[in-house]
Amino acid sequence: MRYFIITITLTISFLLNSCGIYNFTGAKPVDAKTFQVNYFQNNAPLIEPGIELKFTRTLQDIIQNQTNLNLVSQGGELIYEGEIVDYRITPMTATADQRAAQNRLTITVMVRFTNRNKEDDDFEKRFSFFYDFDANQQLVGSQLTTALDVIFERITQDIFNESLAKW
Repeated sequence: MRYFIITITLTISFLLNSCGIYNFTGAKPVDAKTFQVNYFQNNAPLIEPGIELKFTRTLQDIIQNQTNLNLVSQGGELIYEGEIVDYRITPMTATADQRAAQNRLTITVMVRFTNRNKEDDDFEKRFSFFYDFDANQQLVGSQLTTALDVIFERITQDIFNESLAKW
């Protein structure tokens, strides 16, 4: 019994101690205190007004919510910048009479990440995700908001993982 208690105590100690290496969000410790997210321009061939601001704020929010880094408007140690390079709606499936039954909205964002404290972490990469919707529906109002929320949540999580979690 005593051996069992000692084993359990040591196991719990190792588990709690290992939490110092990773936090609950999956971000590795970063040698930085500040970050900045520059405004992401919408350079896509098809323009949807307002998505650049929504994306910029969504990226700021995920980093603030999953780290203790402080958001600054300039002079950040970690810098996120880039542009929305593609906003496209394409038909995905067809009906028997050759009409689209389902469409897909795809958004692609080019991101340049700079870590002023560790240049090896810098990257320039495209991130993309999609949202499928019924071809009989217009992608406006709450439907568009839902689509943007789903797409931007995934893209910003992928950016977070690439820049801070190193997955």
